[in-house]
Amino acid sequence: MGILEGKKGLVLGVANDKSIAWGVAQAARREGATLGLNYLGEQMERRVRPLAESLDAEIIAPMDVSDDASIEAFFAQVKDQWGELDFIVHSIAYANKDALRDRFSTTSRADFRLALDISAYSFIACARQAAPLMKNGGSMVTMTYLGAERAVPGYNIMGVAKAALEASTRYLAQDLGPDNIRVNSLSAGPIRTLAASAVGNFRKLMEKSARGSMLGRNVTQDEVGNTCVYLVSDLSSGVTGEVHYVDAGFHVGAGDPGIE
Repeated sequence: MGILEGKKGLVLGVANDKSIAWGVAQAARREGATLGLNYLGEQMERRVRPLAESLDAEIIAPMDVSDDASIEAFFAQVKDQWGELDFIVHSIAYANKDALRDRFSTTSRADFRLALDISAYSFIACARQAAPLMKNGGSMVTMTYLGAERAVPGYNIMGVAKAALEASTRYLAQDLGPDNIRVNSLSAGPIRTLAASAVGNFRKLMEKSARGSMLGRNVTQDEVGNTCVYLVSDLSSGVTGEVHYVDAGFHVGAGDPGIE
């Protein structure tokens, strides 16, 4: 039996088979979880539905995290089908490409709002809907990156959004702790995903991350997925409010995430 046998969970943010969320979904299913996934729009559904079906996902439904009504409708479906929930994994972030490529000081008010709304507030909005379904306690995990605490060239407004996301993790952990709901962030090293392609000089960033890490390499989608499974399982029952790093030790080494 897997460590998630008998548990029902949502993995939010699968875009394709290169997504960090896809690594999480595969690992969770391997460990016995019953899964639900979301998608945004018809084009994304064409990518996500076959992946979800390959994992026998019981819920495959639309959800636009910029729209409260869409979030409510998605979680209403979860409530109708399952009645309760054991975990959610939030792997959703977005910023306009120009806000990542231009100088940070030129970030517009609109781009700031957009990045913070999609990348940070959406976790709070989903947590608010998920918490009442976690009748016997549960676990919530969101995906962050070292750019939340260090200035990484090219990460710009997304670093500010991830910093807000990590702070939100701590406050949600405090708020939901009395309900036996744990809330953590998972900080993954750089991985080639659709979202990562928007970060300027991402290839060089990956090269420098590998050189500066304690293991002398970057991490894989599967390694992040395995660690996330630990965080949503009962094995981490005493862990909450944490930023858990899966970056081959880069964050505690002497390496610099900048690009030469």
